[in-house]
Amino acid sequence: MGTAASILDDLTVNHVELYVTDVQARAVEFVEQFGFTEAARSEPGGRRRTKVLVQGSMVLVLTQGLTDEDPATEYVQRHGDGVADIALRVKDCRGAFEHAVTAGARPVRAPVRRQMPPACTTATVVGFGDVVHTFVQSDSAGEQACVPGFPVLSLPSVASGGLERMDHFAVCLPSGELNDTVAYYESGFGFHMIFEERIRVGRQAMSSKVVQSPSGDVTLTLIEPDTTAEAGQVDDFIKDHGGAGVQHIAFCTPDIVAAVTAARDRGVEFLRTPDPYYRLLPHRLELAAHEVEELRQLHVLVDEDHYGQLFQIFTRSLHPRQTLFFEMIERIGARTFGTGNIKALYEAVEFERVHESLHGQ
Repeated sequence: MGTAASILDDLTVNHVELYVTDVQARAVEFVEQFGFTEAARSEPGGRRRTKVLVQGSMVLVLTQGLTDEDPATEYVQRHGDGVADIALRVKDCRGAFEHAVTAGARPVRAPVRRQMPPACTTATVVGFGDVVHTFVQSDSAGEQACVPGFPVLSLPSVASGGLERMDHFAVCLPSGELNDTVAYYESGFGFHMIFEERIRVGRQAMSSKVVQSPSGDVTLTLIEPDTTAEAGQVDDFIKDHGGAGVQHIAFCTPDIVAAVTAARDRGVEFLRTPDPYYRLLPHRLELAAHEVEELRQLHVLVDEDHYGQLFQIFTRSLHPRQTLFFEMIERIGARTFGTGNIKALYEAVEFERVHESLHGQ
């Protein structure tokens, strides 16, 4: 077995598995609205129903349990539809598993070699909450994806929905778990903390730390509420989801205007941004791409850091518990995650409130 650094230095996202209550309905949403393509499905007659969807370098696995004892059924009963497994592709599955467990990770499944297509070795450990990480060591190479139990998948060279990869996963944690979770990913998975901040919006506050794999391919934005402030959206997530979990997945696009326009035309609903945000935008920064008016029409947000700019927008959650949604993000050099937009949105809403109050007088 190699050193921890050599085992984990090229760790990447292999696939993301969501447990869902209705696999057909969720697959239709991802295919018709977000531009994913169905690449494989489970054979009928089993204890669960699964569909594998692909776009760009992304692989989504949607699984519906058909018996009360199935883990997918138990998961959705506790949490509703949500991310259950962020599977990580590694070059040494046994080495990665042994390193993580030695560092304190709770094992779920020990390494096992699968000969039926595709040939691969897998092992699973606990991540956070009820989310696990399955290590996948595949014999396939290049632009092919290995999802255990399905044939090797060829990833499309063109992202039909304009979405190329997963930029980051936003994870909500109960208060008091942030530092321990950061330490866990640093020791067990070789991640590095790349960003931290305390965010205050009005009377609400939260703390965030971002950890990233050595390859830069896997990024977790970890957030916990500040219990000394008023309860906010992170508190709501923890309560409604039933513990820690993935609040949203950010999909990266090279052209957010084109991607959002296409998704909106397909029926995706996005959160709206008040007009004052765009009236104040030219005073905040000089755009590196796109025009203020097209961003206003699409409700796309803009932020910048020392390295460049990012453009982002969030979908409206269709989850019955309002605990799962998605983000589209375009990066032009920026390495952070849009914190400036929280403050800018708050100021825009306050500007609009004051304006309406004066106008009413």
